[in-house]
Amino acid sequence: MGKTKSKAPLKRSALRRIAAALRIAAALGPGVITGAADDDPSGIATYSITGAQFGTKFLWTAPVLWPLMAAVQQMCARIGLVTGQGLAGALRQKYPRWLLATAAGALFVANTINVGADLGGMADAIHLLTGVPTVVWVLVCGIGITFATIRLRYPVIANTLKWLALILAVYVVAAIDVHPDWGAVLRATVVPNLPHGREAWATLVAILGTTISPYLFFWQASQEVEEEKAAGQLTLRARRGATKTQIGDRQIDIGLGTLFSNIAMFFIIVTTASTLHAHGQTHLATSADVAAALVPLAGRFAMLLYTIGIVGTGLLAIPTLAGSAAYAFAETFNWRQGIDEKFTRARAFYAVIAVSIAIGVAIDFSGISAVKALYWTAVINGLLAPFLLIGILHAASDRKLMRGQPSSWLGRVVVGLTTLAMFAAGIAMFVV
Repeated sequence: MGKTKSKAPLKRSALRRIAAALRIAAALGPGVITGAADDDPSGIATYSITGAQFGTKFLWTAPVLWPLMAAVQQMCARIGLVTGQGLAGALRQKYPRWLLATAAGALFVANTINVGADLGGMADAIHLLTGVPTVVWVLVCGIGITFATIRLRYPVIANTLKWLALILAVYVVAAIDVHPDWGAVLRATVVPNLPHGREAWATLVAILGTTISPYLFFWQASQEVEEEKAAGQLTLRARRGATKTQIGDRQIDIGLGTLFSNIAMFFIIVTTASTLHAHGQTHLATSADVAAALVPLAGRFAMLLYTIGIVGTGLLAIPTLAGSAAYAFAETFNWRQGIDEKFTRARAFYAVIAVSIAIGVAIDFSGISAVKALYWTAVINGLLAPFLLIGILHAASDRKLMRGQPSSWLGRVVVGLTTLAMFAAGIAMFVV
């Protein structure tokens, strides 16, 4: 009898753990997709350049930026959940249309350059694996991603992107495979090493810009709307307001998504710091150069993992980049929008996506270095993001717009500090 009683609490404990795991699994969605999209080929190139040029000096940014990135994405998600519309739609109630159109245009330009650079990075990586010319893969990837984004409906795209997020695990494996000095890695992680010189400050701005990136703000809020539409809440009235459960689930989703993203960032820097930087290979022209340089230093397995990661994250990020600009324009000008819509019902929305990718393909045929383009788009995003964060903070603090559910004071403080930090880093890049 005593044995039976002792087993009952164990069973209840096991059931609670299973229930908690199932809730977490059910909550995963837009936050995981957004977190993984953050480590696109632009992010991978930025973190690779950081590790190659500065070794482990910037490893501390991975744990420091995690809560900042999470707070920003949670604020954007809350705007989408509570207002029932995307970020530009919410901001339209606080700012004139011409200002939002200017912001949408700037986002389109930055994202399109990023799309071109991501396509180039993907094509370089596939060329390294197959030997087929890069120009072929630029066209194949560009056309394929455009067709899939226009033809497939939101649930299919969302589920595909969610599974593609798992590709980031390859960078953890690659870092372990190169056998870094874990003592040095730990010291660099817990002891911040502030930048010295303009190049180092530019690198910090690039890290900030690729980790806390403007396109992710718009994508996160719009995906909350897409999730609600997929659940049958088709009108703005039906989508307004959010339950504590919805907000709690998204906090879990975003917390894990951003954690996964920053873990991948951490190990990408570890990999290139332990190989390229350690052997004096600090200046590389393309992502293929980065991958090829790993072969004699870390073996073909590490190179294979690196290139697979570039391709997988590119497939995830390019629809996010082009889509976020399309959402921004559609909400600014009241176009019919959404990946759940058929092409014939949302022509202008899909046209922005197609044009963005088409220009991205054209950029690749201009002969611009993929790694340099990826790196400098990260710097540009780092300079633009704090201006957008001011608007996001303003909107998220408005009790009327947020229907009595504004962001918490802690969230507003963290996002405010993030905004100040990004402004400070951008100024330091020019004046140091």
